[in-house]
This record gives sequence, structure tokens and C-alpha cells, in this order.
Amino acid sequence: MAKMPAAVFYAPGDIRLEEIEAPTAGPGEVVVRVRAAGICGTDVRIMKGGKKVAAPIVIGHELAGEISSLGEGVSGFKVGDRVTVEPVIPCGKCALCLRGRRNICLTRPTIGYEYDGAFAKYVRVPASGVAAGNVIALPEGISFEEAAITEPLAAVVNGIDRCNIQLGDTVLILGAGPIGLAHLQLSRAAGATHVYVSEPNDERRQTTLEFGADGVINPLSEDVVAKAKEWSGGVGVDVVIVAAGVPAAMEAGLKALRKGGVFNIFAGSPPNSTFALEPNIVHYGELIVTGSSGHTAAHMKRAVDLITSGVIDAKRLITHRFQLAEIQEALGARQALTGLKHVVVMPD
Repeated sequence: MAKMPAAVFYAPGDIRLEEIEAPTAGPGEVVVRVRAAGICGTDVRIMKGGKKVAAPIVIGHELAGEISSLGEGVSGFKVGDRVTVEPVIPCGKCALCLRGRRNICLTRPTIGYEYDGAFAKYVRVPASGVAAGNVIALPEGISFEEAAITEPLAAVVNGIDRCNIQLGDTVLILGAGPIGLAHLQLSRAAGATHVYVSEPNDERRQTTLEFGADGVINPLSEDVVAKAKEWSGGVGVDVVIVAAGVPAAMEAGLKALRKGGVFNIFAGSPPNSTFALEPNIVHYGELIVTGSSGHTAAHMKRAVDLITSGVIDAKRLITHRFQLAEIQEALGARQALTGLKHVVVMPD
């Protein structure tokens, strides 16, 4: 059988670059030749033991590449087609899928968690994923590297949808990593007049201004609530987006809202995290407190279109590129929050 290089996760702290059997396309399946794969904070949590996966497994769930083989019965694609892949595979049958909430499917097996993922030369998309529409064609106007980060951008699309931003709104984003900066860009596109950011990292605060934020503060030395009131004429901001899983920041963010505002917890937090919530703030202020998790193939398609049209500047988000043989260094750079988005590129 043909072999391929892959980064195989065995246990926390144990990921090995190995030659493993290359996948073949069974009935209804598609095999993609990976050209670029993004590194996610979840990949770091896997390495640290904070998220369980079906080890040993090839991790990596943000990918783009070319179709290398098609299984019997697959239509609508041909070998050589440029594609990205929605990694979360909905069952299509549970109560949530039937309500159109496929991103929070009750089973949702995922490429890179339960199925071998993208830190390899090839990745197989199961027949269930192909049937669900998870293989998404790429137009010529988007590079493989840009397409590899449509997965996290799709999550931002879902998050912005749930914020219900209106024309003229003022938005406060907590956290200025690549996700926070994507929220900044899409908040503008959704009609926000002013977008402000809270971020403790000096370098990222400067980057936020370069991305067009109206203002940015350091929450370690400045009062987020007072600043938000100042920015909004004493009323409070219309929308707060939590783009960093820091519970202490969430308390301040909730108090920074105007009455009738929307508070969206986008980022995941460490297990068993809590923060104090005063019920009367929500009750008398008629606040909308919501969350957003993951995405669907429809969100992925929208992310592709947003990049291709120039609404999202994905190239500026990608600051570091690595070869597959450098996977340890790549994961280390992501853990250290060096730069913004990190991508593993896999040329011939």
C-alpha cells in the first residue's frame, strides 16, 4: 500500500511525524491532497490534554487542497478540483439537525478528532460528510492558504449572525487574536459604525489598530466598562463579542453593554470556568446573552465568498508558515501566541 507523511497524535505531548498508509476512497468518499492546513487553538488543547480525541489519530481540521480520488457514486466533483472541507459532520437526523442547527448536532464526529485529519499529505472525507455537502468547491480567486482558514472564519460568520449587528452599531470585541480580528472585519461588513477592542498583548493591540479598530485598550491597566461608556456617550455599546475565553473579562464585558444589547460568548473557556452574572443587569436591561459554536457547510461557503470578494482580508491574518516536518515548532508558535494565524503548507 502507498505511504504518506503524517503528524500522528498519540497522547498529550506526543505527536510523531510518521509514514502511514495513505487513504483510498471507498464508496461515496473523497480523498483530498492537502495543500495547506491551519493550526487551531483546539489543536494546542489536544496536545496539552485539554480535549480528548480518538488517539492515535492524525489531527488538524482546517484544510484546503485538490481532490485526488473519488469513490464510487460521488458526483459533482472531479479529480483535480480545488476544495476546502467542512470538518464537522452532522448526522442530519437528531433533533438539532432537524431544526437546522447542524453545527451543534448531538453527535457531530469531526475530521481531526474522530477521523484522521489534515496534518498529512492526504485526508479522506467520509461518505457521510460528502453526502452532507461538506466538500466545498473553491473559486480561482482564493489561494489554498486562504481557503485553509475558512473553517475558523466560518465560525466567525456564525457568531456575527447571532450578534444581529445593526447599521450604525457600536461593537466591543474582547480579544485581538486572528478570531477577534476576523470579528472586527465582519462587524464592519455587517454595518457597525464603531468597533473597539480590549486586548492585553502589546503587539496585538497595535495590530488591531492596523486592522482599523476605532480604539483599543489594555484591560490589565484600563477600566473596560468605563472606557466602553466613554466610547458610547455614556450609554454602553450595542454588542460585546467575547473572542478570548477569559471569564474575568466576561464580567466586565456584560456591564459594558447598553440596555437591549447583545452579549455573545464566542470563545471556549477552560473546563468548569465560571463568571459572576448579576441577574438584574440582564433582567432590567433586557440584555440578550447568547453563544456561538462552530459552523455548518453553509457558513464555510459564505466564508469562501467573503474572502474571494475581499470583504475579509485573510492574507493579513496569516503570519507564519511551516512545513509538515516542522509541526512541533508550528504548534509551539501557536501556543505561544506568536503572530496571528499559523498555516502548514504542503507543496509537492
